[in-house]
Amino acid sequence: MKFRFAIIIALVLLGFLLSACNFTLAEDITPPPNYIPPTPAPTLGPLYPAQAPNTENGAMIFVEKCAACHGETGLGDGEQGIQLGVTVPALGLPETARPASLAQWYTTVTRGNMKRFMPPFTSLSDQERWDVAAYAMILHTSQEEIEKGKELFEKNCADCSIDFFKDQSKISLLSEVELARIIRQGNEEVPALGTNLGDDEVWATAAYLRTLAYVTESVALASTPLPTTNPATVVETAITSDADTPPAEAIPVGTEQAALGTVSGSVENKTGLDLPSNLNVTLRGYDHGADPNAGPQEVLTLDGTLNADSTFVFDDVEIPVSRIYIAELTFDGMNLQSDFAIVEEGDTSVSLPPITLYNKTNDTSKLVIDEARIFIEYETDTIQVFNMYSFRNPNDEMIVVKLNENSEIPFIKSPEGSSGFSYEPMQDSEHFVQTENGFVIPPSEDSYGLIAFSSLPKSKDLAYSQTFALPVTTVTVFLPEGVTAEGTQMTDLGVQAIQNFNFHIYELENISAGDKVAFTVSGTPKEAASASTPETNSNKNLLIGVGALGIALVLAGAWTYLREHNRPGQENDIEDEDDVFESPEDVMDAIIALDDLHRAKKVSDEAYHTRRVELQEILKGML
Repeated sequence: MKFRFAIIIALVLLGFLLSACNFTLAEDITPPPNYIPPTPAPTLGPLYPAQAPNTENGAMIFVEKCAACHGETGLGDGEQGIQLGVTVPALGLPETARPASLAQWYTTVTRGNMKRFMPPFTSLSDQERWDVAAYAMILHTSQEEIEKGKELFEKNCADCSIDFFKDQSKISLLSEVELARIIRQGNEEVPALGTNLGDDEVWATAAYLRTLAYVTESVALASTPLPTTNPATVVETAITSDADTPPAEAIPVGTEQAALGTVSGSVENKTGLDLPSNLNVTLRGYDHGADPNAGPQEVLTLDGTLNADSTFVFDDVEIPVSRIYIAELTFDGMNLQSDFAIVEEGDTSVSLPPITLYNKTNDTSKLVIDEARIFIEYETDTIQVFNMYSFRNPNDEMIVVKLNENSEIPFIKSPEGSSGFSYEPMQDSEHFVQTENGFVIPPSEDSYGLIAFSSLPKSKDLAYSQTFALPVTTVTVFLPEGVTAEGTQMTDLGVQAIQNFNFHIYELENISAGDKVAFTVSGTPKEAASASTPETNSNKNLLIGVGALGIALVLAGAWTYLREHNRPGQENDIEDEDDVFESPEDVMDAIIALDDLHRAKKVSDEAYHTRRVELQEILKGML
């Protein structure tokens, strides 16, 4: 299940990223043999907006981008959301909103929530994402409740400073549950002010205090301009904006004089061989510039040497807050990197995760392919085939893959009679190490993903034949509605409606190494099901080019998700682990999972309502 869930994320993420585009990236499908992707520069760290979020602007963005799924009032009842086959979180319910922080919802808007088919909103600027997250956080409250909270605060804490609640770096990380706790108990900066308040009064006060960090015309006290704080660190590394208005100016991180400290790391040698003396290690540092959408920029490069004990240390290095560091070295002809580390407030030293060295092998038979999917699409003169593979390297050696003269991958065979083979790593695949004439697959129990492209001559009755070099647990074939397949050992799953499109789906299981999957495809594709928007009406051929490939990936992810939820033995798959929940967020996850099962008619109405009341009581006790 772990691996299948990983590939769901990869498929759906790439699908949304590609199908959301109004242009084709066909020329970028096949990377050259020596292609090396840009250095991944993760951008986690302190999360707070560069300036106070504007809920009025957020409301307009919500209507345009979010209401279709989440509903106009955030109750998860949007027209498109109902069709997804999963429960859309009801942002407008207190049970959903109160345990969440603004930073958490900003991160979700930025990264998406692939488990529930929510794409990352790359079309929004950094500030716009903060704006819409802030608006979503006040959907569960009302103007009357906020005004009541204001009166209670002024009455019970007339001399209290509100600076703490305007500090974006602090308030953005606090949930409303934590604000309520501060109201009851106080903290080092705020005295307890609600020891005699009832629950409703505490929640009203917390709702009001939340708005002090926002710019909103709906709250009198917040109508005056709020002071801006330190800039936010952007979550994604390659987010672009197509907004009509430019993003707000941000102060570049690291413009003040930074403290000096040390950056250290180590090499974990699993090769059994002695490392060469004076092995060079390169330290790279990244900062965010004035444009929060430009991603981090490399600002520092230092060369050092690996010590005899397999450690390295860089002294007297500037370590400003939020700077990102990675280390890299070249070993046995491969460029290897550490994972990243981020400077936090008060750090005087930074420790990088180790760089692991493995032995190498050319034996690709050690790979484990969990699943393959075959998408077939009819074009004017050809038939396009998209083969998607999910696989792992559960061994203790790096597997070196060398491409042949036709740039084909040894363990992936193209369909017989096909041409134009090319491939592309999936978006959320585990990272491949690029080499001059191929790539390397490091050991990992998480999934790698590849998409292989090829074309077949168009014919009335297509004889599809493909040899699988490695065993495959499951092969799923997706055909346009109106097209059928005949072959041995194929299970006809019928026509399935996925994301408003109909596919005739077949499945084969337990394919052995060297087996040939062969079937005859016949029929004429029906036109894509009509939809209510011009965008979907334009997709009469679902899988033409990369933009349409994105739709295929969304469908594949949706299919896998639905299939997992429809497997036998899940009828009683309700949270039953002695009701041990570590946080309110865990309880909310259980409620959402229960809603999923009820919607899929896997749980009776009586059991559903009984369990939901139990979970709500547990949540209430935690709050």
